[in-house]
Amino acid sequence: MESINAVITGVGGYVPDYILTNDEISKMVDTTDEWIMGRIGIKERRILKEEGLGTSYIARKAAKQLMQRTKTNPDDIDLVIVATTTPDYRFPSTASIVCERLGLKNAFAFDMQAVCSGFLYALETGANFIRSGNYKKVIVIGAEKMSSIIDYTDRATCPIFGDGGAAVMLEATTENVGIMDAVLRTDGKGLPFLHIKAGGSVCPPSYYTLDNKMHYIYQEGRTVFKYAVANMSDACEALIERSHLSKEEIDWVIPHQANQRIIAAVTQRLGIPPEKVMVNIERYGNTSAGTLPLCLWDFENKFKKGDNLIFTAFGAGFAWGAIYVKWGYNGNKE
Repeated sequence: MESINAVITGVGGYVPDYILTNDEISKMVDTTDEWIMGRIGIKERRILKEEGLGTSYIARKAAKQLMQRTKTNPDDIDLVIVATTTPDYRFPSTASIVCERLGLKNAFAFDMQAVCSGFLYALETGANFIRSGNYKKVIVIGAEKMSSIIDYTDRATCPIFGDGGAAVMLEATTENVGIMDAVLRTDGKGLPFLHIKAGGSVCPPSYYTLDNKMHYIYQEGRTVFKYAVANMSDACEALIERSHLSKEEIDWVIPHQANQRIIAAVTQRLGIPPEKVMVNIERYGNTSAGTLPLCLWDFENKFKKGDNLIFTAFGAGFAWGAIYVKWGYNGNKE
C-alpha cells in the first residue's frame, strides 16, 4: 500500500487595515525609526483596532480566503487547528469559534499553544492526522492579536509585535511532496526570560497584577536572541542532515519573523544566501504563530511544485524546531 503524506494545497491570509508606523511608536515611547530598523528591522505592523474583535476574526478571515481559493466545501473540513497565544477567551477555544462562524458542521477543532513555534507544532500535528488515513482535509491556522498583550509604554517590546494570521489546507497525497520531516524541541528553562507573569493559575488576575502591568509580555531580549540563533540553526542542521539535503537543494528558508538580525544570523550559520530567505518582518513585525503562514501567503506565487522549503521558529517555552516541506503546486491559486 502506498504511504499517505500530508501536502499543503492552498494558503489564505489576513492582516488588519490599520498600520502602526515607527513614527507613531516614537511618539508613544522614547525610540526612533532608525533605532527600530537597525535593531529589529521592522518598519510597520498591522493592528486590529476595532472594538470586540479578537484573534478568531483574523483566523476566520484567513480560513475563509483559504476555502475560497481551494474551492472547498465547508462540510468537507474534518479538523481545524488554530495556533495562537492570544485566544479570544480562556475557553472556549478560538478554533471552536472559527468553526461556528464559518459553518464547519463536520469538523472538530482545538487550539495549540507553543507561542512563536505554534504554527510549526500545529503543521506537524495536522499532518499526522492526515497520515493516519482517517482525515481528508485539515485547516491549520496561525493567528494572533499580539497588540492585546503589549504594553505600549514599554519600548523594549512595543515596537516588535503586530497582529495578523494565515491558514493552510492540508490534504492527503501519495506523491513525493508534502510535510517531509520535522525536528521539534521544547525546554522549559526559558520561562524566566520570556513570559506573561499574571493571568494564569499561578498568579490569577487581581488589582495588584493590573496595577503592576503583569498581564503584558516580558522579554529579556539578549538572552532570547542568543538561544534563538543557536537553537534554530541546530534544528535546521539536524533536519537537513536527516533528510539528506545539500544546501544547494534548499530552495527557500522561511524563518520566524522576530528580528531581522536573528534571521540573518541563522541563515548565515546555515550558509544559505539571503535571496533564498523569505522576509516580510519589515511590513508586519512579529505576529508570533502568524509569521510562518503569513510568509507563505505573501510569497506563494514564488513557489514551484517540488521546491524544498525549510521552516524554522523559536519562541517562549522555550519551544523551537524546523520542518522540511516539499511544495505541492505551482504559483498562486487565485
